[in-house]
Amino acid sequence: MKKFHLRLSGDLFNKPSASVGIDALAAAPRIEYSYIEHQKPGPNEPNYHERIFSLRLQADDVVGVDGIVVCTPYVQPEAFAKGAEDLVVIGRAGIGYDKIDLAACTANDVVVFNSPNGLTHSTAVGAMFFILALSKRYYIQEKLTRQRRWDLGKYAGGDDLAGFTLGIIGLGKTGYELVRLMAPFRMRVIAYSPHGDPAAARAAGIELVGSMDEVLKQADYLSLHGRLDQRTRGMIGEREFNLMKPTAFFVNVARGEMVDEDALYRVLRDRRITGAGLDVFHVEPLPADSPLMTLDNVLITQHSICGSRQAGRATNLAVMQGIVRITQGELPDNILNPDVLKRPGFIKKLARQKANSTNS
Repeated sequence: MKKFHLRLSGDLFNKPSASVGIDALAAAPRIEYSYIEHQKPGPNEPNYHERIFSLRLQADDVVGVDGIVVCTPYVQPEAFAKGAEDLVVIGRAGIGYDKIDLAACTANDVVVFNSPNGLTHSTAVGAMFFILALSKRYYIQEKLTRQRRWDLGKYAGGDDLAGFTLGIIGLGKTGYELVRLMAPFRMRVIAYSPHGDPAAARAAGIELVGSMDEVLKQADYLSLHGRLDQRTRGMIGEREFNLMKPTAFFVNVARGEMVDEDALYRVLRDRRITGAGLDVFHVEPLPADSPLMTLDNVLITQHSICGSRQAGRATNLAVMQGIVRITQGELPDNILNPDVLKRPGFIKKLARQKANSTNS
């Protein structure tokens, strides 16, 4: 039996365990896997989570393997410096793929897919958590309680959400799931999405508006969704924040680079909006000296509020199932670079996997 050599990103699969979906590989006994050693945390490595967001796939990681699964590492052209004769697939365990150079992967006859659906519910729950915590002014309540200022609690009351306007920018699966979760709170929901389906939006009780500016002007709680690309990078800046109500709240569980972080700091500092819930940032981990850390009207989490054990399991299981399909000469779901499917080099690689599967 000809083995399928799979390498797993060390940041995601630190330990072989069914809890991270490796048990799915039992469906393809010819798969043998190993970890990308330079990405694994060292024994008691104190700064691993500072290093994790700068990990890169290296040329030696690619040579001699049929498949790779990544979570946070960059996949750039230099990863293919020694060629990719055997590599047929890269699976992204998660949604975003802004760190992956899809053109370079296509040029080397490598199909790339992600596993977006496992995180849909958990990401929407993260956004809902921020909205609820901000509405109850949790950032004030928690501070006063720790300071034992019970005499001031009566001045820190928040709001119920009924009748307020929830604005969503980017109405994909996560946006729709957020709307479903927020339905019992009886908010008015408006959204802007360039490719939004008006009929589907109406059916979900969403008013689809014609411009992002309209959402910014009307929203009491603004939740940013969507993926990072050249169109969305920096899409929310000083001008956009100035359109918002001074009583409004801003929530970002998408990507930090979609927002001008300096402008966000200024509008929060100057109380031009009331507060924010932030899970993502330009630089991660968020530096200790970030000005955002000095603000008292912000809830900050470490790009993990949208995760859960269940979501991680579902995401990793989906990416492993995609790898298994490749070993059988079949295509995975959620292909990100469909142009590769027409390339003779990729067609030959996939046919080789089909033949190996038949002969095993």
